[in-house]
Amino acid sequence: MTDRSFRSILTGSFSTPCAKNPTVAMMEAGYAKAGLDARYINCDVKPEHLAAAIAGAKAMEWAGFNCSIPHKIAVLDHLDSIAESARIIGAVNCVQIHDGKLTGNNTDGKGFLASLRKLTDPKGKTILILGAGGAARAIAVELALAGAQSITVANRSADKAVSIAHLLEENTACEAKTLDWSGELAVPEGVDVLINATSIGLGDPEAMPSLKSETLVHARIVADVIPNPPMTKLLRSAKEQGCQTLDGLGMLVNQGIIGAELVLGVKLSAEIMEKTLAIIFGVQD
Repeated sequence: MTDRSFRSILTGSFSTPCAKNPTVAMMEAGYAKAGLDARYINCDVKPEHLAAAIAGAKAMEWAGFNCSIPHKIAVLDHLDSIAESARIIGAVNCVQIHDGKLTGNNTDGKGFLASLRKLTDPKGKTILILGAGGAARAIAVELALAGAQSITVANRSADKAVSIAHLLEENTACEAKTLDWSGELAVPEGVDVLINATSIGLGDPEAMPSLKSETLVHARIVADVIPNPPMTKLLRSAKEQGCQTLDGLGMLVNQGIIGAELVLGVKLSAEIMEKTLAIIFGVQD
């Protein structure tokens, strides 16, 4: 009789649609490299079935799961506890299951923060964020909690930008401002980090946020949350202006690494996970 266990650790993701989500390949590559007998199951879960999916994960004793669109807010009703930054953000994308209890976290902003710290510490920095959706909100909160001095949110819809600014003012010590974005945006002088948190450029290497390219020189670092293609037109333009650049591939990898640490208590290999995504996205060395 063998002592070998044939029971795999189960993790996964709940979203819809889910077929184009490459996270499963990235995570399972990380699990394999770490020698874990673990699976990451990519599940297409419709909104009306979220409660049943969560109950199923608990019943099968999953270690945890990720939530993507459209479940990041709806999942809040099913949690037993929530991390402070996720509470401020108002959305959860990573859930740990321990002794049948669900704890929610948000790794969107944390993943970006981990990538940014390879270039600079956000403490005391002046930040300009383009966009005011879920990614912008999560990134703004994490940067503010990490000690950013000033965060300005530029968005076509002023109401959404104002909402994020108020959120930061009420919950952090960071100075929060908004910037009108009508027509081509001129990047103000003195920006330490400019972040494109919109979806502009996703899957389209020639798409770029409406900016005056010559003003990118006012930003020391230009970052993009878009993972595919990693080198977006925005980042190419920023390089031409002499800026340091940060792509969205590292943010996606760091989200997976942070999620695995939360759910499994294991640190996965960033190298193998990034290499896996690069192959999927057709990135050349």
